[in-house]
This record gives sequence, structure tokens and C-alpha cells, in this order.
Amino acid sequence: MSRVEVKKTYKLYIGGAFPRSESGRSYEVSDSKGRFLANAALGSRKDARDAVVKARSAVAGWSGATAYNRGQVLYRVAEVMESRKSQFVEEVRAAEGLTAARASAIVDTAIDRWVWYAGWADKFQQVLDGLNPVTGPFFNISASEPTGVVAALAPQRSSLLGLVSVIAPIVVSGNTAVVLTSYERPIPAITLAEALATSDVPGGVINLITGNPAEMAPWLASHRDVNAIDLTGVADTEIGWAELERASADNLKRVVRPAMGASGAVEPDFTIVPGLQRLEAFLETKTVWHPKGR
Repeated sequence: MSRVEVKKTYKLYIGGAFPRSESGRSYEVSDSKGRFLANAALGSRKDARDAVVKARSAVAGWSGATAYNRGQVLYRVAEVMESRKSQFVEEVRAAEGLTAARASAIVDTAIDRWVWYAGWADKFQQVLDGLNPVTGPFFNISASEPTGVVAALAPQRSSLLGLVSVIAPIVVSGNTAVVLTSYERPIPAITLAEALATSDVPGGVINLITGNPAEMAPWLASHRDVNAIDLTGVADTEIGWAELERASADNLKRVVRPAMGASGAVEPDFTIVPGLQRLEAFLETKTVWHPKGR
């Protein structure tokens, strides 16, 4: 007798746990050829609100951790992903319609991206901060601090590498993240959530919500307890980035605009080794004055 295939219904990842959507809704996820893969939770604004609450509660502990410790935590994510590489490769291949070799290269780059940012955890301050020249008997020092809770629209096409490239620079400096995953290609993100849950990432530091970003993104943009928003993933959606930027500006939220091409918002090339621009975008600069002796 043949077995009945077990089809999964994936959940959200909020506060280090895997709750169902409060709405009880789900939607079908298909591979690049239109074949059914699984059901995913269809997140709601209430789920996004819950994620913001969890992210806010995690800010103090995560930003208060040493930079060295945060680097260790990010590196541990890479370790867990490496141990599940074959699963990630298969899911990226199915989601993005890639060859096995290309999908393997993408997963390798995603793992390496965690390692790259982990290495910067205790070094970016040395590059971005500094002692400012002033006239007078005092020091003037610029020091970077995390912004707080950051919402992000994950890339719609680059289901894993783009996702990692958006999340890692947010959290490495002590911010927490509420991320809306790719709508049509969410499964690699859900598996990443499982990797996060079995690594050393504290609950609430990274929250992943599957569902339609058109429903949740405007609400996150206007949410007054979200300190910044990354609109990278607005490309290939029906959402206008300018609309989200206006909603963010209404409550003085920091905004990272999407990359722009001739026809509008486009996804950047995530295979290129990043600079520090994304990391720097979610930092605030504190200026400290201190007297000095003669």
C-alpha cells in the first residue's frame, strides 16, 4: 500500500515561537512550475502587531549584549544552516526554478553572508565611529547605537539570499527585526525560522511573517513603535514605495528606499559582497562631550 504524502502547513515565527495566524487563514504555496508545495500561514495586521511587541521586548537584551556575543550568535546561525544545507538547496531550487548547482551556490552565499556580518559585529564601530576634532579642552566622540525595532519587506524573488542580506545587517548592531517574507516563495524563509529557533538567537530578535505584504506593510510603516523600515522587497509587489515612505514620514520613521531601475523599484544583486551601507542605515549616532585635562 502506498503512503499518503504528508503536506505541511507552515506557521509564523514570532517571539521565538511558531504560532498560527490569529486569523486562522493560510494560502497555497507552489513551486516555480506551479506545483503545490505546502500551505503557509496568511499573516494579518494583528500578527504583525504581536511581532512588534515581541521585537520591542527583545531590544534591551539584544542591544545590551556585547558585540562579540552578537557575532557569535550570527555565526551560530550559519552553522545551523550549514547542517541543513541540502534542505535549503532543494527549497531554493523549487522556489526559484534554479538548477541544483545554482541553488547550492546561492545557499553557500547566504551562509557566508551570515559569517560576513558576524565578523563585523565588533568592528564596524571602529570604522563608523570616531574622535571629532574640536577646539577646546574636551573630547568630542561620535558613537553608533542601534535604532531599535526595524520592519523589513524581504525580497520577493531572492527567497533566501535576499532575505538573509536584509536581516543580518539589521540585527548585527543590536536592532530587532519584524520581517515580511516573500509572498510566493516563503518556504526557504520558514526553514530559516527553524534554523533561528534551534540556534542561539534570542526570542523576539528576528520575527518572520508569511503572507501578503500589501496587507501588512502599510500598517508597519505607520506603526509608531517601529523605528525604521527597509523597503527593499517592495519590488515585484503591488505596493507603492512612495506611499509607504509617506506613511513612515508621518511618524518620523527612518526609511531605506528600494533600489530603483528605469521601470521602477528593482531587487539588487545580492550575490555582490555588501558594504556597510545597510548596517549603517539602522544606526543612530550619539555625540559625547568629555572634558580633558591640560
